[in-house]
Amino acid sequence: MTKIDIIQNVYEKLGIPKKDSARIVESVFDLMKESLANGEKIKISGFGNFIVKEKKSRRGRNPQTGAEISISARRVLTFKSSQVLRRALND
Repeated sequence: MTKIDIIQNVYEKLGIPKKDSARIVESVFDLMKESLANGEKIKISGFGNFIVKEKKSRRGRNPQTGAEISISARRVLTFKSSQVLRRALND
């Protein structure tokens, strides 16, 4: 499913113009991006949690050459699905 598919579904289910549907979807994604960039957790009931985790710098290895490299510290986004979503996927 793409963003265009989401916009189309909002348009069909709510019966509002496509431009307004696109603005709503874009606004939701912008709010989510802002919150995650600020390190906040996003919890959507019945769907799951988006969490930003801090990873420390560490030593790694180049798989082709075997040479040691340094992997810098970074933030990563993780998603943990809710039990409701897991049940829906496995039924």
